[in-house]
Amino acid sequence: MTNTSWNTNTGAGPGPTGSPRVRLVEMTESVLSALKEGDTATAGRLVGAELGPHFAEEEMLWLSGYRLDQLRAVPERAGWLSNVVVDADDGRTVGHAGFHGPPDERRSVEIGYSVVPEMRRRGYARATLAELLRRADASPDVVTVRASISPDNVGSLATIAGFGFERVGEQWDERDGLEHVFERPSPLPGGTAQG
Repeated sequence: MTNTSWNTNTGAGPGPTGSPRVRLVEMTESVLSALKEGDTATAGRLVGAELGPHFAEEEMLWLSGYRLDQLRAVPERAGWLSNVVVDADDGRTVGHAGFHGPPDERRSVEIGYSVVPEMRRRGYARATLAELLRRADASPDVVTVRASISPDNVGSLATIAGFGFERVGEQWDERDGLEHVFERPSPLPGGTAQG
C-alpha cells in the first residue's frame, strides 16, 4: 500500500447506530515482539492502553509471532496487520483486529477480529468490523474484502450480517478447520460500510 494516511491510531468515527465507538492502535514491530514474549506490560505502554490477560493467552502469543514474522519479512505490510481495539470513549482495550496482510494480486484483503470475552455482546465486534471496512474502503488498492468464518461461529456470522458480505465458498484452515468464505465489494455500492 502506498497511502499510509490511516496507518496510525485512527478510528473513533461513528460506528453502526447504537454501537460503541472504537479506535484501532497499530501493533508495531516492538508491540508484536513484546506480545510474542507474553510481555503485556511493555506492549501496553507502547500502545498506550492496558492489555488484559487475553493478550497473554497462547492464541495471542502465536498470532503475535506470526504477524511479527510477516512484518519482518515484508516491512511494507505495516498498517495492514494487527491493531489493538480500544473503546474510543473510555480507553478500555476491548480486543484486537486487522487484516491478514496488504491487498493481494486480486486487490483483496481479509479481515480478522477478536473481542475479549468480558466485552462481548456489547457491539464492539460490529464497531470493529465497521472500522476495518472503513479503512479498506478508503484504500484505492482494495476492491474486495473477505471474511472466513467457521460455520459454527454464530456470533461472527451475525456480526457480518448487514455489511454487504455474500458467501462465495468454503475452505479448510489448518488451525480453525472448515470456514465459510464471504466477500463484499470495497467500497460498497451506495457508499456505506455500516451494518
